[in-house]
Amino acid sequence: MSGAANEILSWTSTDPRESQLFSSFGVLYRFTTETNAHGQSVTTLWKAIRANKEDRVAKLEWATNGGLGRAVIGKSTLPMADLVRPDPRVPDSRVFNGPDGYTYRWKPSNNQHNDIVLQDHNNNVIAFYRPIRPVRYNIGDVYGELHFCRNAGAGVVMHPPLMDTVTVTAMLYRFVITFGL
Repeated sequence: MSGAANEILSWTSTDPRESQLFSSFGVLYRFTTETNAHGQSVTTLWKAIRANKEDRVAKLEWATNGGLGRAVIGKSTLPMADLVRPDPRVPDSRVFNGPDGYTYRWKPSNNQHNDIVLQDHNNNVIAFYRPIRPVRYNIGDVYGELHFCRNAGAGVVMHPPLMDTVTVTAMLYRFVITFGL
């Protein structure tokens, strides 16, 4: 899991629902959370597509009790719980089906960095989240790094539908583990 072949995004904020992911090229993803007219919290994931232009990647509509609600990703609507299903075989792990139909698993690595790794269906680590000691940047305080292992597995983790899904599920994994959902 060395950083040489990885794309690393710095992740601001301890609350992943209100955060930004950026690299030396600028902000790539931005999570914003607002309350709609019905009093429901809605988190939107925005992706930079060029200077001063963003596209909505996902909309996460939280349950009224603050729990998992439904996710709208592209043209698909599904329960958020489907993106962070507990895997009874591995403690503290969560699985989801990717846009390619394969199953992916977020799980603690138990290494010296306390990484949370994302494995593909062949158990290759294709991405990981690494908590770090807070570092101040002009964009915001960074509490973690999301590493995309561009050459791991089938080498498709950097392609938009999977990269976007990895970002959404990384945020949801951080949320459900933090709040014990």
